[in-house]
Amino acid sequence: MNYLKITGGVRLHGELEIQGAKNSVLPILAATLLNAGESVIHHCPKLQDVDASIRILKQLGCSARWEGNTLTVHTQDMNCGEIPDHLMREMRSSVIFLGAILGRCGRAVLSYPGGCELGPRPIDLHLDALRAMGARIEERGGYLHCSAPKLQGCEITLSLPSVGATENVILAACGAEGTTVLCNAAREPEIVDLQAFLCAMGADVQGAGSSTVVIQGQKKLHDCEHRVISDRIVAATYLAAAAAAGGEILLRHVDYRHLSPVTAALKEAGCTVRSHLDWVQLQSSGGLRAVRPVRTAPYPGFPTDAQAVLMAAMLKSRGTTVFIENIFENRYRHVDELTRMGANIRTEGRVAVVCGVPVLHGARVRSTDLRGGAALAVAALSAQGESVISELHHIDRGYADLAGDLARLGARVARVDEDEKI
Repeated sequence: MNYLKITGGVRLHGELEIQGAKNSVLPILAATLLNAGESVIHHCPKLQDVDASIRILKQLGCSARWEGNTLTVHTQDMNCGEIPDHLMREMRSSVIFLGAILGRCGRAVLSYPGGCELGPRPIDLHLDALRAMGARIEERGGYLHCSAPKLQGCEITLSLPSVGATENVILAACGAEGTTVLCNAAREPEIVDLQAFLCAMGADVQGAGSSTVVIQGQKKLHDCEHRVISDRIVAATYLAAAAAAGGEILLRHVDYRHLSPVTAALKEAGCTVRSHLDWVQLQSSGGLRAVRPVRTAPYPGFPTDAQAVLMAAMLKSRGTTVFIENIFENRYRHVDELTRMGANIRTEGRVAVVCGVPVLHGARVRSTDLRGGAALAVAALSAQGESVISELHHIDRGYADLAGDLARLGARVARVDEDEKI
């Protein structure tokens, strides 16, 4: 087990290139199954969730190799449509392999997915959409037995704009006969990136980024190369870190439009934010003020994945900020750990009220989930003294090198082994 040691009170300065987006590369890795050939994925982040996806690909008879941050996947020898329980439990996004497997093989057996415990995240939307396309799905012994000798394109309307369901429908529809029209689709930039990858492979997918996506099925697919977009949540984390600690940072190769809800809140808090094409710059005195209520919502609203890191940035702000979590029921698990550092946060249901305090103190805390762990690092940067953050496996699911990136910005941070003296 590893730990992060962070000594707060140091202003951040410098530039970073943001890693590839976790929420783009995971559905793209599933999409490689649709073509029996080679896919070259550039700017691929080395994350635990990516490793879990590679293990699933290998279970299905595929192979993958790294060269720097480029991952090459070979899927011509795919020979299995079954994913064992222990692999499915490693991450929530494992369910997106279902649509791709059905689209190529017409048969899949898998258990329910795992991931961070953020409250109920039923996959009924996924299953209902696939059934509408002709898939037969039965639950037996904790496994989903799915068969679809002939998927048929149709019109599907999601009851809510689920990112995962949108991705699963798109992937399955690429292997279906005819045209699929998906209404009330999720609009996240990562879905636009998935469309770009599929089109590079020869698929006919149009409309990603809007609420209606149209897929023409059974197009001839071929080998391709693709560069993954940068991770907007990682970028939001470092902007929140600099806002809390003070200083000036520049993030390169990131689309500022994907960050607009976060940068708008940070501007309101007193930061200076500048952006142009593929970079974002933030300046902060470290003395922030409270902002209007922050309500998480599907894109282009405020991202639920950025809620925790913005909350951490607001802990020492002047005034009171209210957070309303509209996506997940259990996304305040980091709050108890933040209060160990002296934060004043009250929660009730989906609402968290953050009353700014003059001082935070370093403490021993543990990551409760991926974004909650990142929030603890943000808070530690603005606290007095040393903080020790444990259970880093959560953070490693989405950050390729959190400690290294923060150190490059001047933070006093180190990742240490369990047997070192802490």
